[in-house]
Amino acid sequence: MENENKGKLKMAIYWGAACGGCCVSVLDVHEKLFDIVAAADLVFWPLALDFKYSDVEKMPDGYIDVCLFNGAIRNSENELMAVLLRQKSKIMVAYGSCAHMGGIPGLANFFDRKSIFDRVYFQSESTENPEGITPQPKYDAPEGELDIPAFYNDVLPLKSVACVDYFIPGCPPQSERLLEVFQAIASGAELPSKESVIGALEKSQCDECKRKKTDNKKVKQFFRPWEIEDDGETCFLEQGVICMGPATRGGCGVRCIEGNAPCRGCYGPPPDISDPGAKMMSAIATMIDSNDEEEIAGIVQSIDDIAGTFYRFSLPSSILRRKLIPEAVEAD
Repeated sequence: MENENKGKLKMAIYWGAACGGCCVSVLDVHEKLFDIVAAADLVFWPLALDFKYSDVEKMPDGYIDVCLFNGAIRNSENELMAVLLRQKSKIMVAYGSCAHMGGIPGLANFFDRKSIFDRVYFQSESTENPEGITPQPKYDAPEGELDIPAFYNDVLPLKSVACVDYFIPGCPPQSERLLEVFQAIASGAELPSKESVIGALEKSQCDECKRKKTDNKKVKQFFRPWEIEDDGETCFLEQGVICMGPATRGGCGVRCIEGNAPCRGCYGPPPDISDPGAKMMSAIATMIDSNDEEEIAGIVQSIDDIAGTFYRFSLPSSILRRKLIPEAVEAD
């Protein structure tokens, strides 16, 4: 395990429950990738190179200087590797929305393991499973015992199973922010205190947004983006389009908004907001232009998929954590 290039950082990148976009964002630094390679040796990145888990197991504790762990914890393999890489790494970074807050996979927490398996293996329109077969963690085959990762009831953010030193938010994080963070680590610059969000701002998206804001923040109806003709200039919320800007940390360069799409909330909440979904519900409540109870209910109903919109990236880290399952309550 001796590294001939002792002056270079040893870097690991791992992919848990995620789509792969975070790994692509590492490649999206383009020619700056040569600068990363010049400053760091990739000692583990199974997506790109032929590494085995046993390679990590043989490393001394703390051998890896920095590990970028992207993806949530969905199964036992995700947790095993998170704990192992934490043990082998000096700095563990939750890289991207899924590792940071649970991300898109975390929307599965609106259901439990049983209801997910029922839908996937029995109820879906394309499924034909007369024998009722579901994945089993262990199976006795003629060749010996086979095993696959156990599917957890809950999706968890990385911090739920391993100590995280830093969080880099985004779906995926902006490549420019990755470069800034990597260069700071490689140069030996003083880093923020542990458990900090880095590569982002402390102010909200609204503070960065250049769209016009007026005193007219009252709306009679909410719309999905395709249901209105956006003027390209006025605040989305003032047009009745849900934009997560008030509850989302800046630092991405408001790229969605610059592309005439409302913020989805992937950078997570600013430091003064503990739950972005609760913050947005509070903000929306102040915008409803009515004092009539029935009319208010109708305006609220015009918001498509309230829970999925407000907690698109943050459900596992939220105050809610999951949907209340009536069957589970009755069983208790």
